[in-house]
Amino acid sequence: MASERDKRAWTDEEIRRGYTDEDLAEVSQDEELTPEQLAQAKPFAEAFPELHASWQRKRGPQKAPTKVSVGIRLSPDVVAHYRASGRGWQTRVDEILREAAGLPADRASARRR
Repeated sequence: MASERDKRAWTDEEIRRGYTDEDLAEVSQDEELTPEQLAQAKPFAEAFPELHASWQRKRGPQKAPTKVSVGIRLSPDVVAHYRASGRGWQTRVDEILREAAGLPADRASARRR
């Protein structure tokens, strides 16, 4: 599960914590690019298309969609409670709602366990 730290960019203070400018200069192997070099730069996917394609982690389209994506407003503490239970929390919420509505269990969810 991604932490809040993983979801945001590093601040300059976090990068420099405990290091002087001299420390950073010593370990830096890259010179700053000139505006001309930046103008010539290509996106990674364009420069290395095969490598980029091998890193694609896309899931293919569902053969028969079993769920419907909806927007629903819930109390923050309710969402926090289920998210804290870890991966698969949305499936567990779906199961609880199915039970509360008196619907039969979802066979696809049961198979994934």
